[in-house]
Amino acid sequence: MICFMCKGSTLNELSTFTTDMEGCVIVIKKVPSFVCEQCGEISYNGEVARRLEQIVKSITIATAEVAVVSYSEKAA
Repeated sequence: MICFMCKGSTLNELSTFTTDMEGCVIVIKKVPSFVCEQCGEISYNGEVARRLEQIVKSITIATAEVAVVSYSEKAA
């Protein structure tokens, strides 16, 4: 895959996805990703992006300020 930011080559690697939802920081570790060798930009295929969205929506954030989950455990 080619990086959409700088047109460099990407490698299949595991990365960490972080987002903020309603004041809760959500960290998802070990996410299958495309990481650019040149600029470090991280991108995901459609299936992984959809699964990340599902994982984020499924996390109960009622009292937590930070939630840390593993992609491989939640994707099963």
